[in-house]
Amino acid sequence: MTRYLVGVDSRETAEQLVDYLTGTLTDEDTVFIVNSLPGGEETSDKDVIEGREATEYAEGELPNAEAHQLIRGNSPQEDLVQFADENAVDELVIGIRKRSPTGKLVFGSTAQDLLLETTRPTVVVPLTEPV
Repeated sequence: MTRYLVGVDSRETAEQLVDYLTGTLTDEDTVFIVNSLPGGEETSDKDVIEGREATEYAEGELPNAEAHQLIRGNSPQEDLVQFADENAVDELVIGIRKRSPTGKLVFGSTAQDLLLETTRPTVVVPLTEPV
């Protein structure tokens, strides 16, 4: 039995991470789908709606899945690491977007920070642009 944490920020991201996990999961696995928002002035109603749509989509597509939207004033990487600790998660699954040559040096701040902060195995799924 593996406990996965899947970090999503949009429906498109959720769809691609669900595609990755489909066929990988067993009936004994548990999947936590998490959307993290900072809250306050940094979070719009649109952000909340998009996050909820992403988590609900993934929850409906994956077996033994639980959707969680976190608005606790933390950065996404802080929320994901804390949630993983609180729920004894075995593996993280996140997506990264293609970057420009300059952007490749940075990798993406949330993904990079998460990889630096966690000690758990982390799968990084390259996200493609929606067709």
